[in-house]
Amino acid sequence: MVRTLQSQQSRVSRMLVILLITLSVILVAILVSVHQLDVFSIPQHTTREQDMPDNHPLHDKMSRNVDTTQLLVDKAQRARWLAHQRKQKERELQQQMEEDEKQPPMNILLFYADDWRHDTMGAAGNSIVKTPFIDALAKEGVRFVENCVTTSICWISRATLYTGQYLARHHFEMLGRGRTLLKDGKPVEMKLEVPANETLYSLMKKKAKYFVGHAGKLGLWIDHQEYLGKGTFDYFVDEDGWHWREMGGKMVHITDKNTGDALRFLKMWEQKGKPKQKPFFLNVAYFATHAVDGDTRQYMPQNKSMAMYENDTIPIPATATEEAWQKMPYFFRPKSGGMNEGRTRWMWRYDEPDKHQRMMKNYYRMASEVDTSVGIILKELEMQGQLNNTMIIFTTDNGNFHAEHGLADKWYPHQESIRVPLVIKDPRMSPEFFGTTNDEFTLNIDLAATVLAAAGLDPLPTMMGRDMSILYRKNGFEGEVAATTSQSRRKAFASTNGRQYIDPSSDGGGKYHSGSESSWRTEFFYEHPMHSHPDYIPSSEALVRKDYKYFYWPNFKYEQLFDLKNDPGELNDLITSKNPVHQTKLKEMRKRFVELKMMAHSDLPVIL
Repeated sequence: MVRTLQSQQSRVSRMLVILLITLSVILVAILVSVHQLDVFSIPQHTTREQDMPDNHPLHDKMSRNVDTTQLLVDKAQRARWLAHQRKQKERELQQQMEEDEKQPPMNILLFYADDWRHDTMGAAGNSIVKTPFIDALAKEGVRFVENCVTTSICWISRATLYTGQYLARHHFEMLGRGRTLLKDGKPVEMKLEVPANETLYSLMKKKAKYFVGHAGKLGLWIDHQEYLGKGTFDYFVDEDGWHWREMGGKMVHITDKNTGDALRFLKMWEQKGKPKQKPFFLNVAYFATHAVDGDTRQYMPQNKSMAMYENDTIPIPATATEEAWQKMPYFFRPKSGGMNEGRTRWMWRYDEPDKHQRMMKNYYRMASEVDTSVGIILKELEMQGQLNNTMIIFTTDNGNFHAEHGLADKWYPHQESIRVPLVIKDPRMSPEFFGTTNDEFTLNIDLAATVLAAAGLDPLPTMMGRDMSILYRKNGFEGEVAATTSQSRRKAFASTNGRQYIDPSSDGGGKYHSGSESSWRTEFFYEHPMHSHPDYIPSSEALVRKDYKYFYWPNFKYEQLFDLKNDPGELNDLITSKNPVHQTKLKEMRKRFVELKMMAHSDLPVIL
């Protein structure tokens, strides 16, 4: 009897155990099902609700439509989901890095022309000038429509390219020399003050281990080995200041010479650099479309180009009027008998209608010749099988007045002078950016940082720009891990190398700033030194924004304020306006102008 009872109890116990196990399995299955729903069903929504506050209206809408999303109220479950997302991103990044490891290092080809303003290309909407090869680059890459220079003059802009610094920091003020300092009570003319091993070419050669070439206008008139680094160049040719020259018993045009030199470099790289698995960096620095100063013809294109634009009529700019000239500051018409150089060159080129047409047609012919050269060089890259493994940049050193405001050439802070083309085609570019435009304020101080980043180097602490590839690569400023290659191995938006972003302007509620890890600059400081005499080329400075621009002319302590939204031609100076909006804007921009100027002139490791 006792045994029977014990046997029955044992059977009941086993049944209870089996029942408990069964219930546990069912419970685990339910929890797994819920967990899978929490982790994998939410990402199906295209909106990134994990970045929204809990009271965002989309949360209410989703909770009405999908009851299971109420689970997101549980912070622990949300944390698990976010952790899963991070791990997934890390796996994607690791996979991308492994794939990139299999790719050869990227070549970098910089086309750097002279005196081109932003609209001297068909892709920019110019219906006259023919630039099919540059236009094709724009269709395959990104065209930056608000790209500007921080100083609009050849040698300063080029010194900025080589150093990544404002004039205020590299001090290369004049052609062939920098500032004058007192040493032991005696004036000493300085050259390029940035150490040679901190210049772009030297870094690309000695740190990034690239095969480095320069073909065309160096633009500094200094010993390149002494100031850019001995042994820096695998190939170096400096051509500057001429359009036609006799060489080898025949007349040669400088753009043809630039093209030939670039092709010679590529052949040399194919024979000497490629076998050693060295990528190349080449700057094709065209002298065109710069005029020959002092020659009354100014622009002398190739004979084969003379039929181009023969039957076209070049439109006269809306601000190329006597009224616009009279609105320029009084010191542009000096009573001393001197002459502003911008007005002098206007008389060389644009003071008569027929002359204006002739000059502009020759200018456009030379631009088209540069475009043809670009096409020839890209064809050689294609024949070498390198076109799709080469980052290609087209840009220029400064803009150009084409009679706007009664002026010619550059120097001053007006739009025609400071805005220049920038097109980038990059093997790392996300496909959604192909053929797009970008309207962020990119600057020539960003070029060095962008080239270095493409070669796997961070910008130096003394450099003041940033890597522009953040604007066209996967994820960009979304706050996620940026797409990375084996050459960079970092977040593109976080590579400051000890440099700091400065605080936003006190006006605009944070709208105006020099950038941050999650945003691009919305304003910048412009500067240009005086040349020879204030009557000749007065110094000029500006605070540039997309809505307003503040000018300051230091030699005369003269201010101007322009509303760019309503006055894009910069004709109506608001400096004496009684409108409270203008008065407030002037006060705010004066303050911010001083702040940015102080930062540019400081030795602080800042990004501007």
